Amino acid sequence: MSLLAEIKEKASKKGKSIVLPEGTEERTLLAIKDIVSNKIANPILLGNEGDVKAAASKFGADITGAEIVDPGKAAYFDDFVQAFYEMRKSKGVDLDKAKASMLDPLFFGSMMVKMGKADGKVAGAENTTGNVLRPALQIIKTAPGISAVSGSFIVIVPDCEYGDKGTFVFADCAVTPVGTAEQLAEFAKTSVETAVDLCGMTDPKVAMLSFSTMGSASHEYVDKMVNATNIAKERFPELKIDGELQADAAMVPSVGASKAPGSLVAGQANVLIFPDLQAGNIGYKLVQRLAKAEAIGPILQGLDKPVNDLSRGCSIEDIVNVVAMIAVKA
Repeated sequence: MSLLAEIKEKASKKGKSIVLPEGTEERTLLAIKDIVSNKIANPILLGNEGDVKAAASKFGADITGAEIVDPGKAAYFDDFVQAFYEMRKSKGVDLDKAKASMLDPLFFGSMMVKMGKADGKVAGAENTTGNVLRPALQIIKTAPGISAVSGSFIVIVPDCEYGDKGTFVFADCAVTPVGTAEQLAEFAKTSVETAVDLCGMTDPKVAMLSFSTMGSASHEYVDKMVNATNIAKERFPELKIDGELQADAAMVPSVGASKAPGSLVAGQANVLIFPDLQAGNIGYKLVQRLAKAEAIGPILQGLDKPVNDLSRGCSIEDIVNVVAMIAVKA
């Protein structure tokens, strides 16, 4: 069974409700049949009921089993407005602005997750990452002890003896351009959660990547990864983590033994934390294209409750897969 099939099976056993704010978007509507028929989640579409049903008819989408919620007509709309006003009044938001925000499906969907009306949110088929993340950060906020959101990819390399039988988690590949040492340590923590929850890894081992291994080079960029490693060890002592490590020393047993003797991670890493977004984004795309790897993501990490972005070029299958991942994380 493939990893995605395993994730869908896990999701089917949880019965979570996932809100989809882009309720008239074609691929989102066409994904509903698969989500419902495979019991991946209980989907909630946001929008005017007539508009949603008209769009479904136009696109030939079977949305049987999906709940439709019109934000402005929801019984809890006024409660959401008041809650958002209380959250944001110190930022200059008055009741009129709060009402306008709650009429925006992306904000309303985030508030549904915050208030327990839904277990997770998936959007981005027709909205930018910034537009998806903004309400999530304002309403759901980051998890306790986490200061920044990261985006990981599950990378599955065929016929590969490294990592967890060829499976890795790469981060940050999608969100934070230049994380601080503290934030990189947090990315390690949340990436391990992804490795366990979604990949089913039983022994995640984290490498903090650099162009240096255990002091082989001197530079402020190296120092940052060393600091990040030390912070992670102090804040999250349960993690198996080491660094700084070059990529080969992190993954290849013989190189790890040579360059970092005595390390419990070197040569065995399956969770790779890159020094910045440029490196992470380039890294996963190189492996995806050159090694013909499957890259699943980005998976947003660090929010207090599960929200995920979609690529605006996503397929129907991509939407189904992301809904399944969010249902598992919920």
